[in-house]
Amino acid sequence: MCGIVGYVGPKKVVPVIIEGLRRLEYRGYDSAGIAVGSPSKPTLEVRRAPSKLHNLEEALAEHPLDGTYGIGHTRWATHGRPTEENAHPHRDCTGRIVVVHNGIVENYLDLKRELAAQGHRFVTETDTEIIAHLIEQVQQDAEAAGAPIPLEVAVRRAVKRLTGAFALGILSAAEPNKIIAARSGPPVVIGVGDGESFVASDVPGILHHTRKIYFLADGDMAILTPAGVQLTDFEGGTIQRPLTHIQWDPIQAEKGGYKHFMLKEIWEQPRAIRDTTLGRVSLDSGKVFLGEMEIPDEELAAATSINIAACGTSWHAGLAGKYMIERLARLPVDVDYASEYRYRDPIADAHALGLLITQSGETADTLAAQREMKNLGSKTVAICNVVGAMVAREAHGAVYTHAGPEIGVASTKAFTSQLTALFLLALKLGQLRGKLDVAQSVALIEELSRIPAKVEEVLRSCSGQCEQLAREFSNARDFLYLGRGIHFPIALEGALKLKEISYIHAEGYPAGEMKHGPNALIDESLPVVVLATRDEKDPASKLRYEKTLSNIQEVTARSGRVIAVATEGDTTIGGLVEHVIHIPSTIELLAPLIEIVPLQLLSYYIAVRRGCDVDQPRNLAKSVTVE
Repeated sequence: MCGIVGYVGPKKVVPVIIEGLRRLEYRGYDSAGIAVGSPSKPTLEVRRAPSKLHNLEEALAEHPLDGTYGIGHTRWATHGRPTEENAHPHRDCTGRIVVVHNGIVENYLDLKRELAAQGHRFVTETDTEIIAHLIEQVQQDAEAAGAPIPLEVAVRRAVKRLTGAFALGILSAAEPNKIIAARSGPPVVIGVGDGESFVASDVPGILHHTRKIYFLADGDMAILTPAGVQLTDFEGGTIQRPLTHIQWDPIQAEKGGYKHFMLKEIWEQPRAIRDTTLGRVSLDSGKVFLGEMEIPDEELAAATSINIAACGTSWHAGLAGKYMIERLARLPVDVDYASEYRYRDPIADAHALGLLITQSGETADTLAAQREMKNLGSKTVAICNVVGAMVAREAHGAVYTHAGPEIGVASTKAFTSQLTALFLLALKLGQLRGKLDVAQSVALIEELSRIPAKVEEVLRSCSGQCEQLAREFSNARDFLYLGRGIHFPIALEGALKLKEISYIHAEGYPAGEMKHGPNALIDESLPVVVLATRDEKDPASKLRYEKTLSNIQEVTARSGRVIAVATEGDTTIGGLVEHVIHIPSTIELLAPLIEIVPLQLLSYYIAVRRGCDVDQPRNLAKSVTVE
């Protein structure tokens, strides 16, 4: 959740860290801080500020810092209010040790009482502060025993006493030009340069300086100096991790002339869908190739069921994926909130396949669900946007989405890329299980190949209309989103987008359930967004459409204001509703990739009109790395 950037090398350290923090501010923006050291100074200099990063930049303009090594942090508050006092970095009693931290130390109160009894003084409400004091105490104990220890040894001894989740960056003025990083839960990436080393909580924070990245695993520690990086475990043993070459173009992480990252990422969806499909399908044979899948085809074909676990937007993708997989592969699928999966005492089935969906690949709840699935004997597959992320490393196979960096907290292109990956997996399973012949497969792949152009068409044709609708509905207090079948997860996602960035209460609901309670909410002030698309060649789709028209009439009969998303050429629906957004036709299983786009645009323009911070909505962070 929090953003961490550290640097040691020949460059001016403050600009490197501030630039990196700016690229990671989507991970947390309650407060920010930086610590800088130099071999000529006995202590580390610290600047901190509440709220967003620009406040820290103003503090640095008034009181500049300079040094050869340093570490910075943007915070998403867990313990303690978002004040300057509680901002990272945190110091020990001497001011010679500083710590930045992403995660939660669950036993911090016990440790705090113990350290206070030993004479340590605490000045913040955070759990992080105890880590600095714990390292200080470990070193004091070693010195008292006549066996002084270097910083990395003290950190190893300290982290063994922590319970919970942590990604740490640690400096000591006593050992200049050295940064210690450690991971147990939240992500840590290490960058390797020419005579310089970097640490960050996510790749974009250091991507402008190096594409050579180590991804730390749980229990890993890194010792960074200008001469290079040494990787060890918490016992001090040397370990090897693959050095990954990141393919993202750093320019992808810039706004590129768009007002917000979210708008840029909405417009990048055609490219993201193409890139997720590229090289994985054959238009001639209809075959699907998933190169990172390590599970043999015969094992995939023999799976008795699929258990999907995900959070937030990824959970909505999983719900849509259930319809895809069950329809194309005739394989039963359960979809769980990852945060609930391991607490419901799931039933063991070694022949079930676990499927984890996560943009970052580091979501703590999703990783916990994956480990529970593996404990139950299931093999797992990850759908993930970050090559080398923890969920992919722990899985038996991965389907990377290739969406590129997604900076806006409210996910857009990651969602449509996940839908694309799920469709590919459904095709693969359908082929392996003998449920799809060559002709069917080729037809489905041909339609998938048309989706990027259809999304581009929606972006061009619907943006102005969505902006106009935002003018009309931006003052609404509530929204209702309705859909049937595979469109129900899209209703949920449309509602989530609106509430995330505009702070309007919104709820997604199955259209057929309206008469079982929600009809009571409808009046002349309630906008109701209805997904009413259809596939003319699919009798089941036409039946669902007709049922949805009945639901629309239930709403309008009670004076509800309906915004319908309908298929081009539909002349019936216009006479029933106040507003219609038309989108290109496609098969029903691929319609979600198109119909979510106007819902994203509507949410975006409503949030802009309400003056909301679109890219960094309050109380949210991009990657939730604690349970």
